[in-house]
Amino acid sequence: MTPTKAHMKKIYYLSTCSTCKRLISNWNPGSDVEMIDIKSRPLTESEVDHMAALAGGYEALFSRRAMKYRGWGLNEKELSEKDYREYLLKEYTFLKRPVVLVGDQIFVGNSAKTALAAHHALSA
Repeated sequence: MTPTKAHMKKIYYLSTCSTCKRLISNWNPGSDVEMIDIKSRPLTESEVDHMAALAGGYEALFSRRAMKYRGWGLNEKELSEKDYREYLLKEYTFLKRPVVLVGDQIFVGNSAKTALAAHHALSA
């Protein structure tokens, strides 16, 4: 039986990210959670568009902490939503991680508040 969209649970993470590993270990997601390592399985356009719709825009998904943000000189540019979308699709490290989807809820990043809310949603 496939879960309905309302019960769908996904975690987009990076397997080499120690913060992602620690959070996922703490969350202890069940077998009903689809785990997506964005390094080995790049994001699709529809995934990025869906996440942005839930998060309120592409910028909300974009990590300015990524090494390539400064490396590519993006910190010196005025980026538009279209630019954020393009960079999220081009380079996996620009996704603010982890991203947790539970039905129509989205949790982006690793702040303590976000991680706790994601944990509760995953456990429900």
